[in-house]
This record gives sequence, structure tokens and C-alpha cells, in this order.
Amino acid sequence: MTGTIAVIMIFSIPIIGILTFHTQRLAKIKHNMIKDEITLEKLKQENFLLETEKMKLELEQIKMENTHDKTNII
Repeated sequence: MTGTIAVIMIFSIPIIGILTFHTQRLAKIKHNMIKDEITLEKLKQENFLLETEKMKLELEQIKMENTHDKTNII
């Protein structure tokens, strides 16, 4: 009986190590994926803000051109 327990322990220790290593590796992969997703979302937000600012400037330019055209007509 004691021999059987010793054999089970000898084989279970490497298996537990392999499973632990695999679990840690998966956790690192998920961590990197989340970091990449956060970086992507930050870039999307920055791009949105830049596009919004660009549209504001274009709108102001159009308003100024329209105002200029109206003054020339008068």
C-alpha cells in the first residue's frame, strides 16, 4: 500500500507542475491580450478626438467662407 502511494506521488508531482505551468502560461496570454485591447481602445479614443477636432475646424472654415461670401454679395 505504501509503495502504491509513493508511485502515485512520484507521477502526480510532474503532472501538477505541467498543469500549473500551462495555467500560468494561459494567464500571461490573457493578460497580454487585455493589455493589447486597452491599447487599442486608447488609440480609438485618441483617433475619435482628433477626428472630432478636425470636423470642428472644417465647420468653422465653412462658416467663415459663408460669412465672407455673404459680405461680398452685399
